[in-house]
Amino acid sequence: MKAVTNKLSTASIALLLFAATADDLLAGTAEEEVRARLQQWAKDFNAGNAEAACGLFSTDLRYDFRGYPERGYNDICALLRSSLRDESKRYAYGLDIREVITSGDLAVVRLTWTLTVTMPNGQVVTSVEPGMDVFRRDPNGQWKIIRYLAYEAPARPNSRGE
Repeated sequence: MKAVTNKLSTASIALLLFAATADDLLAGTAEEEVRARLQQWAKDFNAGNAEAACGLFSTDLRYDFRGYPERGYNDICALLRSSLRDESKRYAYGLDIREVITSGDLAVVRLTWTLTVTMPNGQVVTSVEPGMDVFRRDPNGQWKIIRYLAYEAPARPNSRGE
C-alpha cells in the first residue's frame, strides 16, 4: 500500500510540475505574441500602411490620449489614414516595451512610443509618449488593443535648467 501511495504522490507532483511549466510556456507565448504584434504595428505604421496599422485595434477600442476626449476605433483609424496619406510629412514611431503582463486572454503592456515627424521644411519634431495598452485575444486568436492610455512626457530641462 505504501508503494502505491508513493507512486501516486510522485505522479501528482509530476503533474503539478507539468501544469506549472505548461502555464509558464503559454504565458511566455502570449507575451511573445503581444510583443510581435506591437513590433509589427511599428513596421506597418512606418511603412505608411494605415489599414494594417488599424488591424492592431479592436473595434470596441476606447482610448485616452494626452487629455483629449475619449475616442474609439473609428477615430484612431481615421487619424491613421489621414496622417499616413499626408505626403508632406514623414511619420515614424520607435517602440520601447517596458513590461508585458499576461493573464489568460488579457495582456497589459507598459511602453513608450517615440514619434518623429519630419516636416516639409526638414524640421524634425519628436514626442515621447509613455503609455499603457490593454490587449485581449479575440475569437480568432489575435491579440488586439481594447484600451490604451498615452500621454506626452514632459520635456526635461537641460543641465542649465532650461
